[in-house]
Amino acid sequence: MRLLFCSDPLTPNQPDFAWQSEVDAAKDAEFNYSLIDFEALLDGNLLRAVRRVPPAEVSGTAMLRSWMLRPEIYGQLFQALQERNIVLINSPQAYNCCHYLPNSYTYISEFTPATVWMPLANGLDMDAVMALIVPFGEKPLILKDYVKSAKHAWHEACYIPSALDRTAVERVVRRFLSIQGNELNVGLVFREFVTLKTGEKTAHPVEFRLFFLDQELLTISDYWGGDNSIPDESVLEPFLAIAKTIPSHFFSLDIAQCADGSWMIIELGDGQVSGLPDSLAPDNFYQKLVERVGLATRK
Repeated sequence: MRLLFCSDPLTPNQPDFAWQSEVDAAKDAEFNYSLIDFEALLDGNLLRAVRRVPPAEVSGTAMLRSWMLRPEIYGQLFQALQERNIVLINSPQAYNCCHYLPNSYTYISEFTPATVWMPLANGLDMDAVMALIVPFGEKPLILKDYVKSAKHAWHEACYIPSALDRTAVERVVRRFLSIQGNELNVGLVFREFVTLKTGEKTAHPVEFRLFFLDQELLTISDYWGGDNSIPDESVLEPFLAIAKTIPSHFFSLDIAQCADGSWMIIELGDGQVSGLPDSLAPDNFYQKLVERVGLATRK
């Protein structure tokens, strides 16, 4: 299996500095890797984007390590690589499933906050928004698009104290749309707000990122880089079972402990565009990957 990393914009024959630690770890694990021109990819110049990816003599699998891509761009990259006899580990359909929360909701709904959504292809209709969130009653909500929230602007563009407060809903929605601008992913997603437990030594939630390869757990690590203990097997069991149903070869699953002691799923993500938490050393991640894919398939 070949790895694909983003190249440096100014020195395109070198990895981007942001990925250097992973590149070094991958090299230490004896993986072959090639570079993708991320900027060219976003510009739609596919030939330039993959020009440093040598065609494979025999069809082989590749794993991308990149910043997030819109599904249509991922699909274009998938096709461009396929023409070089290289197949990304996740199909465009698999990428779409884990990248957009509404697409994965059916798989995780039992263990994630109640969620509703609406595309905004025809612009904002506040009457439609208020009708959509009626099932939440007076409950507080979190607002995001199909991929991201604006949690850095928590009170002005993310948190809605009551789903019944039209003034507050509209204020937060409009501010969120202003912040996202052209970067908005499809539309609006409203989720029931759930209070999370915080760590004993930090203000961050007790949250973990799990990576799965072929629906089997690959790594689990503290999302915020803290020293929270890994959850017991009894806690992980239902999430491992859900992972068996996800139609993807490589994905991330974020879980968190609620204030009442229960556990929930935050979201899924395509593993290729999911970052390694600070508590997960790249060397450890790629060593785990080596152990799973084997020596013969990492070349």
